[in-house]
Order: sequence, then C-alpha cells, then structure tokens
Amino acid sequence: MGAKDITEKHLEELNDVFADIVNVLLFNGEQIVKENDLETDSTKTMFKADGQIHEQERDVSKFWKNGEIRISFLGLENQTAQDADMPLRVISYDGASYKQQLQDKKKYPVVTLVLYFGTDNKWSTYETLYECFENVPEKLLPFVNNYKINVFNLAWLSEKQISMFKSDFKCIVEFLRSQRLKNKYIGSKEMLQHANETLKLFTALMGDDSFEKVYNENNSREGGANMCNVVEEIRNEGQKQQAINDAINLLKLKKLSLEEIAQAVSLPLQNVIELQKTISEGKNN
Repeated sequence: MGAKDITEKHLEELNDVFADIVNVLLFNGEQIVKENDLETDSTKTMFKADGQIHEQERDVSKFWKNGEIRISFLGLENQTAQDADMPLRVISYDGASYKQQLQDKKKYPVVTLVLYFGTDNKWSTYETLYECFENVPEKLLPFVNNYKINVFNLAWLSEKQISMFKSDFKCIVEFLRSQRLKNKYIGSKEMLQHANETLKLFTALMGDDSFEKVYNENNSREGGANMCNVVEEIRNEGQKQQAINDAINLLKLKKLSLEEIAQAVSLPLQNVIELQKTISEGKNN
C-alpha cells in the first residue's frame, strides 16, 4: 500500500471529514449526514474463488445510522490513477456488503463514492459494467444488469462546490484544483482541525515533506495552523535556502567582500561569516 493510499485513508476515516465529503458530493453541501451518525465498519470482506478464500478491503467505509437503525452503508474508494476494472471492483465490494445483510431483518442500500485525485485529465476510463465487456450478444444485453460507479473528479470541482466543504478536506481539493489549473497554491486561512493528517496527505501528494516539517517546527505555537501560513513559511524557507546557495557561490568566487555578499543576497553578515567558515573547514578536512 502506497503512502498516498495510507494518508488518504487516515484523513477520510475521521467522521467529520467523511460526513463532509458525502454531504458535498452527494447532497450539494446540505448537512444531511452528521458525524455522530457514522459508525466505522470493518473494511475487509471475504470471497471464494478458485476454491480459495480471498480477502478484499475497501479504502474507507462507515454505517450511516439513525439511532440504532442503519440507513445506509457508505464507502469511499481513492484513485490516483485511472482503473478500467473499477466497475468490477466496486460491484464486488458492494455485493459483499449486500451479502452480509442476508441475516439482517432490515436491509439498507450500499453507496460507493470513487474519489479521483488525478489532475492531468478527467476520469475517462470505464464507469459502467457494460463497458468492461467485449462482444456481448445484443440480444443478451437486456438481461445483463448494468452497474454504474459514482466517480468524482476532485480537481474539477467548481469553486462553488469547493466552498461547501467545511472540513480539512477543503484544503486538499483546493490544492488539487490549483495543480490542475497550474495556479500558485496560496492556501486557506481557515484553521486546520486535523493538521497532522492533512499535512501528511499533502506530503504524499507532493512527494515533499516541507509541509510536515514546517508544521512540526512550529507545533508549539498557540492557535494551531492554517494552510496559508504553512505555504508562506515553506516559500520563505525556499527563498532563504536560495539566498544561502547564492552566498556560497559568491564566496567561492572570492570577488566580493563578506559585507557585499551579505547585502547582495539579503542575509545577515553573521550568516555569511559562518558560511565562509564552513567552506574553509571543508577544504581543510
């Protein structure tokens, strides 16, 4: 299991985030599902094939309940890459969930949301069971139940849809949209409720641990963290590192005084002196 898969699950498993995703994507932002109405379910089910018992696992799933009565079973499947077999996978997950209801007096529907994290192109592969088949006799098709999956292209959600999110998942979708549009990501000033889980997911999506590093270094600050501040500090760190690199190059050229280098790269003179000392010690070792 990849880092993205794990971190996506950690954030989505939180009830407020899970409810938020469902309310925005299924109910247009209306607060239908409450976080206290959700109950975590085992994501693993069994099936038999080739005479062997196999195990399959959903990404995230929860029961939506009204008191002790189950209203529905909700599942999330995360995709960073397109998968033509997704209709077969989803019907397998959903079928296993229905099979578990055979002993229940009250039956309830199963709904699976496929969250697509891609930013280069919209989901363009199969979304129905019919599409997975080849050379099906036309006269047989009326007797074959088609099965359509619910795919949500997160990076293509509109600004209006994104504004409906109330949890930290909003930051994730804003980031995906900016990646698709090749825009500079600024980050929201709203305080993160689950900074650790959210920034771990940013680390996985970016392949860069700068988000976590900045948060960890400033974790002792009062007032929590917001993405705007985190992004700004990352940019500041990047600019500082670039100034250090420029200073090192100028020191090696030996054409400017330490004072002139400090002024040229906008670093304190003491920092430039320390860099010079480090360079000198490196040559002597």
